[in-house]
Amino acid sequence: MKKITFIITGLAVGGAETMLLKLLQNIDRSIFDVTVICLSNRGALAEKFETNNIKVYSLNMKSGLPSPFKFIKLIKLLHYLKPDLVQTWMYHADLLGGLASRLLNVRSVVWNIRQADISLQGTKKLTSFIMKICAFISNYIPAHILTCSNLALKVHSDIGYNRDKMDVIPNGFDLQFFQRDHNARLYLRSELGIPFEAPVIGIVGRYDPLKNHQGFIHMAQMVLAEKPDTHFLLAGTGIDYNNSFLVEAIAQTGYISNFHLLGRRDDIPAVMSTLDVLVSSSHSEAFPNVLGEAMACEVPCAVTDVGDSAEIVGSTGRVVSAGNMDALALKSLELLSLTNDEKILLGQSARQRVIEYFDIKKIVGRYQDLYLKLLQEV
Repeated sequence: MKKITFIITGLAVGGAETMLLKLLQNIDRSIFDVTVICLSNRGALAEKFETNNIKVYSLNMKSGLPSPFKFIKLIKLLHYLKPDLVQTWMYHADLLGGLASRLLNVRSVVWNIRQADISLQGTKKLTSFIMKICAFISNYIPAHILTCSNLALKVHSDIGYNRDKMDVIPNGFDLQFFQRDHNARLYLRSELGIPFEAPVIGIVGRYDPLKNHQGFIHMAQMVLAEKPDTHFLLAGTGIDYNNSFLVEAIAQTGYISNFHLLGRRDDIPAVMSTLDVLVSSSHSEAFPNVLGEAMACEVPCAVTDVGDSAEIVGSTGRVVSAGNMDALALKSLELLSLTNDEKILLGQSARQRVIEYFDIKKIVGRYQDLYLKLLQEV
């Protein structure tokens, strides 16, 4: 059995962290003995890893410049674990995990890049600095570099990452977990006081300027001008009635009762099943998980053309230029105006696209094939 240690910056709830959880939930444990090292303190997902019998070590590094003492602790921990391969996850882990692995002569090191926006607006200064260091040492440290999107591969190779070592493995989705649930649709609409026949548009994602919730509310106001019976679900960390910005922005639309702030939810398939359209109004993305989750639940998506969003939805959704909320409203209305049969067919096509390209079993298979290939080359 081959030992793999996964080093990740943190385990808060997020797309990158959730993808690592899905990978380890589905990896062949008869072949790979896996452990996780979290550079920061234990996040909300740590318990889910441990529930799946995956040991999680936390170094409790504070934000800012890495502590040399914590780096030494990382080296000692890796020496204790004696992995055959180290897979790092996100910039800080790529740098520190990569260096520590090389100091211990672990030759099979795989980096994983989870971000596509490397602009100064979308990246902290320290992270940008670490990214540049990684670009330089990418010629020497990793045996392979994975990205989750084609855009992420392009922008990082453009700033100096070793292109010959790079490859794309997109995010994957559990098609048993994410599927349309008619009963959940009835229940959640009843719970929220939404008529069963009312059109419902949703946005799912943490509160972050890059997710552009302000743009979503602007889009919603345009939709309401045409379809005043439309309801809007907003779910994610920080998306609740304690968020004064969102509450005030919604109040200004004059349709307070048409908006529902759900906060962070664990029943995402139920939320998706409640929707008629999932909207992504983001200014920036790499590979947004919510699109695949919605599509697996047979919900068509209207998205801004950021990251790999357009490639994910393909012909099963609608795409507009980034920041164009007027166009996003029109495309959302276009999807709502389809006949019932057309909606069903489009939703089924969306799920079929996920089955074909983003089934978690296929994605995990690609990771496993890479790991075995690298281990054979040592």
